[in-house]
Amino acid sequence: MFYIDYPEFILNYKLVEFKIENMNEISYVVVFPTIFSKNKIPNLISNIKKILKIKNQQFKSVKRDGDVILVDANDPVFASSAINLLFGIEKIAIARQIKNNFQNIVSEITSIGGNLLLRGEKFLVKVEGISKGFVTKDVEIAATSNIIEKKANLGVYPGTDENFDKLLYTYLTKNNAYICIFSDIGKGGIPYQSQSEKTICAVYDELSAVSCYETIKQGYDTKIVVCYRQKSELMSLAKTINQIIPRLVQDKIELEFLQLKISPNGIKNYLIYVNSILEVLLHYPNNRISLALSPLVFSSDFIDNSLKLVFAKKKIPIIPLTGVDTVLFDEAKEIGLERNMKKLERQSQLLQMKFLLFQKKKLNLLLKQRKRSQLR
Repeated sequence: MFYIDYPEFILNYKLVEFKIENMNEISYVVVFPTIFSKNKIPNLISNIKKILKIKNQQFKSVKRDGDVILVDANDPVFASSAINLLFGIEKIAIARQIKNNFQNIVSEITSIGGNLLLRGEKFLVKVEGISKGFVTKDVEIAATSNIIEKKANLGVYPGTDENFDKLLYTYLTKNNAYICIFSDIGKGGIPYQSQSEKTICAVYDELSAVSCYETIKQGYDTKIVVCYRQKSELMSLAKTINQIIPRLVQDKIELEFLQLKISPNGIKNYLIYVNSILEVLLHYPNNRISLALSPLVFSSDFIDNSLKLVFAKKKIPIIPLTGVDTVLFDEAKEIGLERNMKKLERQSQLLQMKFLLFQKKKLNLLLKQRKRSQLR
C-alpha cells in the first residue's frame, strides 16, 4: 500500500506588464463549468473547497453567481492553479468584479485591458453573459474605441475573432461583471465523484494511463491498481501516476502495485498481459470495471471477449476510450506523456496490424473449410 502526496502545479501564464493602480481592489478566481457540469455545480463547489484545503490555499468563500463559481482566495494565482487540476471546468480566470452597468464595464475594460496590452498587439474585446438595458456588442465597440484612443502611443489595434494577440474577456451575470485579467482553458469533463459508484482501473502502459485519466474525467470515483512486468517499468509508471492522482480530490491516495510475470516481448504476450490484468481486476469487490480498450486499437473480438468476462462476474464494464480518436494523444500530453507519444502510436499500429493479420488468417481458414465441404 502506498500513499502519494500532491505535486505542485502552476499555470503557465504569459508574462505581461500589468500596472495595478489600486492595490486594495480584490481579484477573484472565476470558474466556468462545462456545459455538462452546469447541473452538477454543487459537486464542483465541493471539489474546489477540497482541492484548496489540500493545496493549503486560504480562501474566504466559494459561492455561485449565476452560471459561474466565484472564489475569494488569498492568492488568486496559486488558487486558480490548484482549481484547474479539477475536471468539470471549461475555463478559469482571475478577474475583477464590478456592478453590471454599461458605463462601469466600459471604463473597467478600458483600464484593465489597456494595461494588459503590449506594444503593437492586436486585441479583441469579448463580452458575454446577461446584459441589462444594453447589448453586449455595444460594450465591445465602446471599449475597443476607448482603448485605441488611450493607448495610441503603443500602436495597438483591434483584431478579429480569428486573428488577435490578446483576448480581453468580460463575463456578465445578473448583478455583476467580471473583467478578466488572466484566463486559462480547463480540463473539461464533469466533477470528480459525480458518478456515485466506485470504479476500479489498472494503469500498466500509456494507453491504460489515458483510459484511467478519462475514467476520472467522466466523474467516476476511481481506485487505481498499478500493474507491471519488470521493475524497470516502475519509474515510467510512477511518473505517469503522479500526473493522474491530483485529479483525485483526496488528501492521500491509496495505490496497489502488482507484478505479473509475463514476457514483455511481442504483441501476443501483450494481449495475454491485458487479459491477465482484467482477470485480476475482476477479483476486487468493485462493481464497475474500467477497461483500457479502444475499438480504434483493439479488435471487436478481443473487446467482446473482455466484456463477456466482466458480465460473467455480474459486474458492469466501462470503456472510457470509446469514441476517443486523436483526442487520445491530447490526453496523453496532458498527463506528461509527450516523450512516449511515438511509443503510443507505434503500439496502436502494431496492435492494429496484429488484429488484421489474425482476421486474414481466420478468413483464409474459413475459405479452406468451405472448399473442403464443397469437394465432399
